Formats: sequence, C-alpha cells, structure tokens
Amino acid sequence: METDRRLQILNAATKSFAQYGYKATTMDLIAKMANVGKGTIYNFFRNKEELFHEIIARLIDEMEQVAEASMDPDASFYANLHSALFSILEFRKTHQLTLKLFEEQKEMGTPAVNDMVEKIEERIIDYLKGMLERAIQAGKIKPCNPELTAFIMFKLYVAIIFDWEKHHDSLSKEEIAEAFELYLLKGLQN
Repeated sequence: METDRRLQILNAATKSFAQYGYKATTMDLIAKMANVGKGTIYNFFRNKEELFHEIIARLIDEMEQVAEASMDPDASFYANLHSALFSILEFRKTHQLTLKLFEEQKEMGTPAVNDMVEKIEERIIDYLKGMLERAIQAGKIKPCNPELTAFIMFKLYVAIIFDWEKHHDSLSKEEIAEAFELYLLKGLQN
C-alpha cells in the first residue's frame, strides 16, 4: 500500500512537472493531482527538490533503457553507438518532461532545472564513456580519452539534431549517421 502511494505521488509529480514546469509545480498541486493530502507527500519526500531528484533519476534510467534496447548485439560498435545516441536524443526530443525542462531552462533559467539538465547530460556522457571504454578494452577502437570523446560525440549529436533543425530540414537517422561517421570517425582527409 505504501509503495503504491509513493508511486502515485511520483507519477502525479512527474505529470505536474511535465505540464507546468518545475517552478510552477507546488506540493499542493502534486497532492491534488495524486489525490492525497499534502502531508502524505512529506511521509515519502522531504521537499519538492528531493521529489524532483527522484523523478530525474527515474527519467535517466528510462533513457538508458531506451539506449540499451536500441542496440543490436550483431551490429558494429559504431552502429550501436549511433543507435544509442540517436535513441537518447530522440527520447529527449519527444518526452514530455524533458521538453518542459529544456523549455524552462531556456526561458527562465531556473537553477534547479539547470542543475538537473546538467545532471542528465553528465549521465549521457558517462554512459557513452562506458561504451567507449568497453570498446577500447575489446580492441574495437583505438585508445583515446573516453571522457573527452564521449563529450565531443554528445555535443556533435546535439548540434546535428537540435541546432541544425532550427534553420534547416531535419536530417534522417541515416543522414545523421553519415555525418557523424564523416566528421568524427573518418575525418575530412583523403
């Protein structure tokens, strides 16, 4: 029963943050949406920040599951890397909560939202770093600085998927993979 109540609160808070943003969401609103008393929320969470952290941790886990599900054990490292990155950024681009968080970050710069967006990006980079480290150990790629490489890969994908689309037609998954391979993996040399 207690686990159900906690989940009910988490789901209501997620919905509230996704609809109204972090700043406009109050514990009263969450209580109303969860159909519980405000005091019930405090039985599980000390404050809105703790509740928000829990929701972001669940969101990050979901993103990682999406990335894992996108990979094919028979595909090359590069194909799986592209699939993982593409799925994570598509998730970010289409998930209601991430859309609202990035909108609030851009429009208001709410410190708690800025921190969570940074945490999401750090976890994505850390996930990619782990993929790179495993590929280096398995001899699939040459040794490199996995953290720097993960950072560059992530930022390149963000630029291709989000920034390019501000003034150009969206690129297909295949076009993104080709650009990624050309600029990051092969380089422009003949």
